Amino acid sequence: MNTLYAMPGNEAFAELLSLHAGYQRRQLLLHHFPDGETLVQMAPPAPGGDAVIVCTLDHPDAKLLPLMMAAATARELGAARVGLVAPYLAYMRQDTRFHPGEAISAKVFGGWLGHTFDWLVTVDPHLHRYATLAEVYPRMAHVVHAASQLAVWIDAHVTMPLIVGPDSESAQWVTAVSNLLCAPSVVARKERHGDRDVTVHLPETDKWRDHTPVVLDDIIASGETMVQTLRCLRGRTSLPPVCVALHGLFAEGAQESMLAEGAGLIVTSNSVITNASQIDISTLVAAAIISLCETEAGSGVTA
Repeated sequence: MNTLYAMPGNEAFAELLSLHAGYQRRQLLLHHFPDGETLVQMAPPAPGGDAVIVCTLDHPDAKLLPLMMAAATARELGAARVGLVAPYLAYMRQDTRFHPGEAISAKVFGGWLGHTFDWLVTVDPHLHRYATLAEVYPRMAHVVHAASQLAVWIDAHVTMPLIVGPDSESAQWVTAVSNLLCAPSVVARKERHGDRDVTVHLPETDKWRDHTPVVLDDIIASGETMVQTLRCLRGRTSLPPVCVALHGLFAEGAQESMLAEGAGLIVTSNSVITNASQIDISTLVAAAIISLCETEAGSGVTA
């Protein structure tokens, strides 16, 4: 018997997983002391089963120490293995040393997770310079690919879409979604000068003026890449663009800036639950959890 726990803020997604996987949810509570320390309290897991902890990792720093203590406590209370379900996996974008002395955060973070959890389920991590998650996370893992769910939503809500990738890193999702929809696509070229300073160069789109641009990316954080792409689209189409992403991190003011630049709609999956979360990926994630819980302890990454 496997047991499901939700870290605070993950209750709604964990409830969907419990419904799809048939795993019992048990209570996990955090108490915050006045001095800033945190106490974890959890109901014991089913003896000999997997304890599955659900914690999407947007704004990760405040979540990590309680998450580590929850994993250690579940193991101490009798779990045979402890798995992490992190629909959004943080720290993957710092995947090389861009300036002298910088931490390669993806390696550091992946190694820490590997020491803490026996297995990991995540959704389309931002792997740019790594071919697979195995280069970062040393234990058993399942990477869920959610392009099919994005395509289903676009097909149901957008007539004659033109799939627009704001940069080369988005090309893998643009290609997958446009192929599923048999829709045209273009990918822009991006120059990043700082966290909120980017320049986007968009190819010619005149032959698709009657299409609805769907600006598609894996992550919206500051929103600046989307904003610059929307500016490039201004005057090129008769219909307002739709912005779609897997992971909506949304720094303060990001959605407002995108709407001000002409976005007709902003939609993300529920990997991070916000007011834009319209695409449910929980069925895919539940299937991955079941697959790993039925796998003998070992190593390896499945896609």
